[in-house]
Amino acid sequence: MLSRLINFLRACWRPLSDLSARKQEGLLWHKDTGQHLNGEYSMAVVQANTLLEDQSQIESGCLSLLDSGPYGTFIGVYDGHGGPETSRYINDHLFPNLKRFTSEQQSISVDVIRKAFQATEEGFLSLVTKQWPIKPQIAAVGSCCLVGVICGGTLYVANLGDSRAVMGKLVKATGEVIAIQLSAEHNASIESVRQELHSLHPDDPQIVVLKHNVWRVKGLIQFAMLAYVLLQISRSIGDVYLKKAEFNREPLFAKFRLRQPFKRPILSSEPSISVHELQPDDQFLIFASDGLWEHLSNQEAVNLVQNHPRSGSAKRLVKAALLEAAKKREMRYSDLKKIERGVRRHFHDDITVVVVFLDSNLVSRASSLKGHTVSLRGGGVHLPAKTLAPYSTVTEIATT
Repeated sequence: MLSRLINFLRACWRPLSDLSARKQEGLLWHKDTGQHLNGEYSMAVVQANTLLEDQSQIESGCLSLLDSGPYGTFIGVYDGHGGPETSRYINDHLFPNLKRFTSEQQSISVDVIRKAFQATEEGFLSLVTKQWPIKPQIAAVGSCCLVGVICGGTLYVANLGDSRAVMGKLVKATGEVIAIQLSAEHNASIESVRQELHSLHPDDPQIVVLKHNVWRVKGLIQFAMLAYVLLQISRSIGDVYLKKAEFNREPLFAKFRLRQPFKRPILSSEPSISVHELQPDDQFLIFASDGLWEHLSNQEAVNLVQNHPRSGSAKRLVKAALLEAAKKREMRYSDLKKIERGVRRHFHDDITVVVVFLDSNLVSRASSLKGHTVSLRGGGVHLPAKTLAPYSTVTEIATT
C-alpha cells in the first residue's frame, strides 16, 4: 500500500515536460528524448505480437541499495518468446538483483552482473516450479536478455540471445562515425555457436538442425498464431523445459516436449560479458531487440542516428525497420500500420530500441557523483488482452 502511494505521489509531481514527451502512435510508443546520468537517451517500442513480448528499461542514478553509490546508467532490453512472462519477470527483478549485489561488493563488476543474471534465472525457475501444477506452459516461455551498465567511465555489456548492442564511434581522421558491435550473439545461424553446442553435447548429433533453410537449436519451437516459429538462440533466461528434464513432461503440451530425454541442459543462462573503457570518440550506443536487426544492418542504424537530430532517434530506427518490413512484403508503410497486433507478427516482430548518447564530460565524472535520476520502462505490463497499446511507466527526477 505504501509503495503504491509513493508511486502515485511521484506521478502527481512529475514534470509536465516529461509527461508531454511520451507519445503513442497506434502500436508504437516512444519517448523522443530524455536525460540520463551520462548524457541523453531516446526510446521506442512497437508491438507486433498479440501480447507485447519485448520489455525494456533504462535506470540512471544510484546502482546500489546504498545512497552513497556507485552512480551510473543501466539499460536493459528483454526479447521474450513463447509469451511475455519471462521478459516481464526480468524487467521486474534483474535491476533490483544488480543493485543488491552491487551493494554487497560496493562496486560494479563482471562478477556482480553475472550474479544478477544467475539470481534472475533462479528466481524465474522458482516461479515456474510454483506455477507448474496450474500453469505448466510457463515452462516453455523464455527471453533474450541484453544489458548495458555505464559506471565510472566504463561500459559493461552482457547478453543472452540475439539482441544486439552497437556503438557509434567517431573516426577523427575521416570524420565518419562507424558501427562497432559490442555484444556477442547466441544464434544458431552463427557457425561458432553451432560448434559450441556440438562441443557441449557430443552425444547428440541433432542438437542443432537445419530446417526450412534455418539453423535452430533442438526443441526450440514457439507455437504462435497457429503456426510453428523456429527459434535459434542457444542461451536465454527461462525456457525451463529445455534446461530441467523434470519439466519436459506432462502436463506441458506435447508440441513443446522433446521425445528423447536429455541429461544436460540444452540451453545455457550464462551471459557473455564484455568490458569497454569509454573514450571521447564514443558517440552513442544502440541497444535493440532482434526485431530491429532483422531489417537494418549495424552501419545503417548508426548512420540513421548520426545523420539526424538526437531527438526521436529510437523512433526513427523503429520506423526505418518497419519501412523495410513493408518493402519486403511489397506493401505501403501506411497499410502496414493498419494491421492489428497478432496479425502484425507475420510482417515483423516486436521491436524495442534504446539509444544512449554519451557526453564525454559526464562519462568521465567519478561514479561517486550524483546526477539526473531516471527510471523508465517501455513495454507491456499485466493488462488484459484487449489492450492494444504498449504501456510504459516513467519516473524522472532531477537531482543535484
